[in-house]
Amino acid sequence: MSNVAIILGAGNSTRMKADKSKLLLQAGGMTVIERTVKTFSEIPVIDEIIVVCRESDLDSFEEVLGSYDVSYCFGGSTRQESVFNAVETIDDDCEYVIIHDGARPLITEDEILKTIDKAYEYGAAAVGVPVKDTIKVVDDDNIIVDTPDRSTLVSIRTPQIFKFDLYKKALELAKSQKKDFTDDCALIENYGEKVCAVTGDYGNIKITTPEDIAVAESILKARGELE
Repeated sequence: MSNVAIILGAGNSTRMKADKSKLLLQAGGMTVIERTVKTFSEIPVIDEIIVVCRESDLDSFEEVLGSYDVSYCFGGSTRQESVFNAVETIDDDCEYVIIHDGARPLITEDEILKTIDKAYEYGAAAVGVPVKDTIKVVDDDNIIVDTPDRSTLVSIRTPQIFKFDLYKKALELAKSQKKDFTDDCALIENYGEKVCAVTGDYGNIKITTPEDIAVAESILKARGELE
């Protein structure tokens, strides 16, 4: 099967409060984007990696990722547009598309492979973790109106993996409806298809704020990947 990974890295990194893309920051002696790409590049069943970035970051990304076999495309104004730009570059013989946030550099090979297996089985799968906190639903006045059963709640992360033809159809439907989704699972759900949630690792955090770099390095140390 032909599997193409899309690594999203075109965000503005506003909450990081840095003078460059957060994906170019160091986390345990390696930039965030390189650590992410390195993991995907070591999985034989992934045939191609497309990195989505801002045009202003392209030279820096190419310098950091020079030793990896990746291609690039530029992001759009939203996540959905960024994925669409990458999808437009993929050949029709692709069978599964693997979408991952470049800001999740601690994803493991085991999580990726488990999610690929479930995508093969169900046509759509995404990694997630059981919710630890009690979640409350509030109204417009911030008054609690409901408490969902925590045992039924999953915090969905990436990668999210879909049959390529299914994803393209779901994307076209959303465009025709003028809908823009920040989560690819929601895109597939909008098309009327089901997505299998695969239990992942709590260490698969997203680098968003400066504190997350320290947390990531702590996780790497706990895994024995950093002295």
